[in-house]
Amino acid sequence: MDCRPGCAACCIAPSISSVIPGLPMGKAAGDVCVQLDEAGLCRLFGDPLRPSVCSRFQATEEFCGHSSEEALTRLNTLEAATASSP
Repeated sequence: MDCRPGCAACCIAPSISSVIPGLPMGKAAGDVCVQLDEAGLCRLFGDPLRPSVCSRFQATEEFCGHSSEEALTRLNTLEAATASSP
């Protein structure tokens, strides 16, 4: 499956612990990545500065469902299920 342009669920739902340009400590789950542009596209796509966790993410029906809304719901659920306890 191909990414849905402008979906951005994978740039919002998950926490990212690696350095992101503009976010040296990564980003918290549910925060919009600072590298997400107005069209919902990653400014770092194809750039070597893009975190490897982002580059490795593959859009699949299992993760992304059939709509952007479903993708955000599924990724939020996965994030909550795998989050570390304080």
